[in-house]
Amino acid sequence: MYDISIIIVNYNVREFLRQSLLSIRKAITNLTAEIFVVDNASNDGSAGMVRREFPEVKLIANRDNLGFAAANNQALRQATGRLLVLLNPDTVVQEDTFTAIRAFFDQHPETGMAGCKVLNPDGSLQLACRRSFPTPWVAFTRLSGLSRLFPDTRWFGRYNLTYLPENETAEVEAISGSFMAARREALEQVGLLDEDFFLYGEDLDWCFRMRAAGWKIHYFPGTQIIHFKGESAKQSDLDNLRLFYQAMGLFVRKHFHPDSASKRSLASFYKRFAGLISYWLLHAAIWFRAVIAFGQSLLSKSAAPLADLALLQLSIAAAVWFRFETFEVLPRFIIVDAVYSSIWLICLALFGCYNRSKFSFSQAFAAAALGFLINASLTYFFKQYAFSRAVVLAAGAMNILLLPGWRLLLKVSRLSFIFSKGKAGRTIIVGDFETDGALVEKLKIRTGFGLPGQGFQGKYNLVGLVSLRASEVGKEYAGVPVLTSLDDLTEWLNAAKDHRIQQVIFSTQRIPFGRILEVISKSPGASAKTLGRKVGGGISFKLVPSHLDVIIGKSGIDQVAETPLLEIENRLSRFWPALGKRVLDVSLAGFFMLVGAPFFLLAWLFGGSLQSQTIQLPDGRSSRLWKLVRGGKLAKWPWLLAILSGKLSWVGFAVSSVQVVNYKMPLALIDVTQIHSTGGGSQLSDEEKNKLYLYYVTHYSPFLDLEILFRTIFRI
Repeated sequence: MYDISIIIVNYNVREFLRQSLLSIRKAITNLTAEIFVVDNASNDGSAGMVRREFPEVKLIANRDNLGFAAANNQALRQATGRLLVLLNPDTVVQEDTFTAIRAFFDQHPETGMAGCKVLNPDGSLQLACRRSFPTPWVAFTRLSGLSRLFPDTRWFGRYNLTYLPENETAEVEAISGSFMAARREALEQVGLLDEDFFLYGEDLDWCFRMRAAGWKIHYFPGTQIIHFKGESAKQSDLDNLRLFYQAMGLFVRKHFHPDSASKRSLASFYKRFAGLISYWLLHAAIWFRAVIAFGQSLLSKSAAPLADLALLQLSIAAAVWFRFETFEVLPRFIIVDAVYSSIWLICLALFGCYNRSKFSFSQAFAAAALGFLINASLTYFFKQYAFSRAVVLAAGAMNILLLPGWRLLLKVSRLSFIFSKGKAGRTIIVGDFETDGALVEKLKIRTGFGLPGQGFQGKYNLVGLVSLRASEVGKEYAGVPVLTSLDDLTEWLNAAKDHRIQQVIFSTQRIPFGRILEVISKSPGASAKTLGRKVGGGISFKLVPSHLDVIIGKSGIDQVAETPLLEIENRLSRFWPALGKRVLDVSLAGFFMLVGAPFFLLAWLFGGSLQSQTIQLPDGRSSRLWKLVRGGKLAKWPWLLAILSGKLSWVGFAVSSVQVVNYKMPLALIDVTQIHSTGGGSQLSDEEKNKLYLYYVTHYSPFLDLEILFRTIFRI
């Protein structure tokens, strides 16, 4: 018989699973242990990864998604360990986690189940790791907000036991399914998980049955894990919100109905009438909370369509006023308006503007253009049931500008930089940089560009490194300074508020997982309380496996692979992309020339003077550019003439930059590398600049130029 059997149910979280298994491998070196992975029909290659990289794991690969409870039961029936641990795949354990939990069970023979301290990726306590059963009073305090207002009182703080010290062992009613350790004798008495629970509620039900059978359940903070909560649910195509509230309803029916077996066993505590009232109160609370949750979800999903619909009505109303100079005719076109608006909304949906490409300028532009063509054709086939052609033309033109326009503005505005999940965060990397130098190089490129097709979505503003050795402080790797050592990192983070560090990335190749968790648990604000819930200090902690392909964190998985060098093509050498770039250059230059001409003339007449500069064009010829000395923002206004004549472009190799490799890009006002998060690309090496140029020419579209222009303007 093994000391311990570890069971993981996986669904489409391959990278999290790999990292979890790596941490488990280190944590069972002093134990006899068996590891089960039950894969619930993942389509991301999880099962193949386990077979290749973890041959010691007992893999159960299901053809269908059987649910969390049924999948765990498959492994529980085969497990032979004295202790059985259910572990989520999106967790990382310490080196001492399983030895510590085994020692705890040896010292507490009355304990049938125990859970450890579970941390969020920001170092705060994950409150669900210790909780109470949802009795009417507990549910009321939670729904009414009393548990948040008075978290430190036993009377109001029972939902997540927030009145208990997080670093003290305590007997509790329930623990989190992310880490549940059960004694074999308790399992044999209580039985397996209830498979009526598909995804949620099975852990709460198991705890209820465990206590009803006379076993104690303990929260044990003597060891800890990180839980990247909800990753499997993110990858699921199931209606998780519906499943959650169905599970809560099932739990209440099973254990709090006056006629249930468990209820009869608690007859000394509840009379039948009180039990019936409690039962319906709990059901009412669940449905009340479900309505609110579904409403919030619906509002979130419908925000973009509602914004588009409002703009469609605005454009149609403006077009009607333009044509008829009155709104009195609008009631006659209600049905026509509904048809026209529906066609535009359907086109937006077909182009993915309400899911995968919600904020894509190009997709919204294409959808609006297609909607305009369809609606314009209706004026020919259904003249008596259509707007006039002038209305359709005016409304269509406005929609082609407005529908993609609000997405572009949201994407590049200062608000998007503040509130966007994908914004660049000030980042430090912890590792052994003699072996992890490749990670620094990859992240430096990643700070400037996102994945192909996503535009510029840099997430990592790399500001420094943390070495395993104090002797390396002050050195540089790949042009990035070593700011402190791992031994001093916690103190440095607590003292370095002025640095505004937002992300810490650990390379797990050489750093013990226990050391990582220690730093996370002692991070700034990790133990702060706000309205009854623990909050982190604004720092997100992430892990990089030893193969350096991905970064895993609370927000998901980021790829850090370099730009591929196979089958690349310079799109600027093709006719249509080159034409699109030229049309964009001429249009913008002409507009700004007309707008800026009066101001330039005034600046020139009142003390300005012109100065020439000779530049070398890509074709080998030289040309002269004029600049207004002391002209401020109008100093380079004469360069617009060079853009109109084709000598310059808006985006490409900047005139002032050193041309490293010629990718047949034009000279330009704005250099491609200026999108780099750390400020104008000045910290990039020649090789890194070349990679950014290579990305630009292989993924070029006029919309890419627009993104660079807008982002550069707002950064300035």
